[in-house]
Amino acid sequence: MITCYITYEVDPDQVEAFEIYAKAWIPLVARFGGTHHGYFLPHESANDLAVALFSFPSLATYEDYRAKSFEDADCLAAFQYAKDHKIVRRYDRSFLRPVLEGDLEPLRAAMGLKKN
Repeated sequence: MITCYITYEVDPDQVEAFEIYAKAWIPLVARFGGTHHGYFLPHESANDLAVALFSFPSLATYEDYRAKSFEDADCLAAFQYAKDHKIVRRYDRSFLRPVLEGDLEPLRAAMGLKKN
């Protein structure tokens, strides 16, 4: 699994418009086989920072989603909405590998500790 982590620099006066944009992408990512973990908008932080996290089974499935998004009418409408409202000043995309299960045994073994 690969998780796409996107940070956005948004226009602080367009946060409500960005939220409309964000809510549109959640089902669009799902449409193409991804799992959206949500958008996170400014609250008690910088007023121009937003974050999105979504996962795909592999980088190849993410790349397939990206290619198809440039041909999908709803995705194109979302891109155009963002452009028309000038809500995103810039964005940075990173890919992360999630750790989703906990296990104390590797830590205990590394520290030479016995099981409880």
